[in-house]
Amino acid sequence: MNETEQHPLLRERFYRRERRSVPGAREFARAAVVEWGLHARVDDVLLCVSELATNALVHGVPPGRGYRLCLWLYGGGILRVEVHDSGGGLPRAREPDGESGRGLLLVAALADMWGVGEREPGKTVWCEFAVADVTS
Repeated sequence: MNETEQHPLLRERFYRRERRSVPGAREFARAAVVEWGLHARVDDVLLCVSELATNALVHGVPPGRGYRLCLWLYGGGILRVEVHDSGGGLPRAREPDGESGRGLLLVAALADMWGVGEREPGKTVWCEFAVADVTS
C-alpha cells in the first residue's frame, strides 16, 4: 500500500458568501488538479466545482457565513470534491425549471459518483472522479 492510500492528499480552502468566491474556488481547484497531474479530467472537475460552489452560495450559505471546498486525492485513482456549507435542506438533481436547476444534473452527468452527507450544521455535497493513479 502506498502512502497516498494510507494518507490521501488534501487541498482545502474556505470561501466567504460572495459571488467572486466561485471563480476563486475554480482556480484553486485547477491549481490542485494540475499539480497532481490529473489533466484528463480537469474540465469536468472544474465545472463540478463551479456548480457545487454556486449551489452552496445560492441555497446553502446563510448571510455572514461561507463554505469550504475540499479536494481529496486517494491512492488508487479517486479524486473527491467536497463542498461543506451550513445551510439546511438536502439538494437533489431535478428537472430544470427555466434558467435554474441544471447544476446537479451536470454534476451527475460528469462525475462518476455524487451525493450529499449530513454535518452539523449543514451538509456536504460531494462528487468523485476516477483518475489515472499518478501517486504510484
